[in-house]
Amino acid sequence: MANGLTMEMVQAAMKAMMDKAMEKPDEPIAMCIVDAAGNLEAYAKMDNLRMFSRRHAQRKAYTSAMMGMDTVTHAERLHGGGRNIADLGDPMMTFGQGGLVIMKDGVILGGIGVGGYPSGQSDEDISRIGLNAMNL
Repeated sequence: MANGLTMEMVQAAMKAMMDKAMEKPDEPIAMCIVDAAGNLEAYAKMDNLRMFSRRHAQRKAYTSAMMGMDTVTHAERLHGGGRNIADLGDPMMTFGQGGLVIMKDGVILGGIGVGGYPSGQSDEDISRIGLNAMNL
């Protein structure tokens, strides 16, 4: 059974994401990891990133952890049911692509979120690099 996020896992993910992001220093992003309760484990941002993207990275990580699914899947389920994010009653929730659930042996360990790129798919790609670096 999974025991939760370790410092080693979190640091490996953050380093992998930052290394990839720094390949394009003129395209700043923020990256965030939260635990299964949505509490902040790690956060980093690049210089000159606008405020919305800074906050959105954490909201994506939080949503993934709380809902137990990637944010793009969560958005599809909401919209498919004729609902919107406001229906959930939690201002930290988002439908923006770029958040991935961290799961091991069927247990939710947390979430990873990235914000800042014009494309949600690009945000998700960086999140996936972090998730893969955790070697779950």
